[in-house]
Amino acid sequence: MIRINLLPVRAAQKKEKLRSQLSIFFLCIILVCIGCGALYFQQMSATSSVEDEIASIAQKNRELTKKIGQVKDFEKKKAELEKKLAVLKTLKSGKSGPVHLLDELSTSLPDKLWLTKFADKGGKITLSGVADNENTVAVFMRNLEDSPYYKNIGLAVTEQTKAGDRKMQKFTLNCSVEAPSSE
Repeated sequence: MIRINLLPVRAAQKKEKLRSQLSIFFLCIILVCIGCGALYFQQMSATSSVEDEIASIAQKNRELTKKIGQVKDFEKKKAELEKKLAVLKTLKSGKSGPVHLLDELSTSLPDKLWLTKFADKGGKITLSGVADNENTVAVFMRNLEDSPYYKNIGLAVTEQTKAGDRKMQKFTLNCSVEAPSSE
């Protein structure tokens, strides 16, 4: 009978099978490494783009913070300017007040009446003077009531006094000051 030695063939087949399995194993490892590398670079590029976006947003945030600071500074300066303008407006309105008061007082003075005292304390005015009789004082009070600046005119004191050989009326009036609404 013929004998065929199959051992080297089986050994060769085993070697071939082992070689193919090892090559498949290394091929799989290489493919897994390539896949992992691709995922790694994809994640790195995504991370890089997110970091760039964060840097861009941070830069915009710094610029907007500067602008907000400038706006707040502008609003502060605007408020200060408005306060100064309000003070100037009150000073301007107060500047013309005494002139009008004295002008109205001089036009309200009748003949034979002399003022000896004019005192203004916070809008309350005290007028003292001398007139030739009570009627002159009454005319003066009516003239003041017709004025748009003098309000609540009241006679505080009236007494008869002598000036030389004449009898005169010494008087004191109290009133308040009110600026007319047309100003």
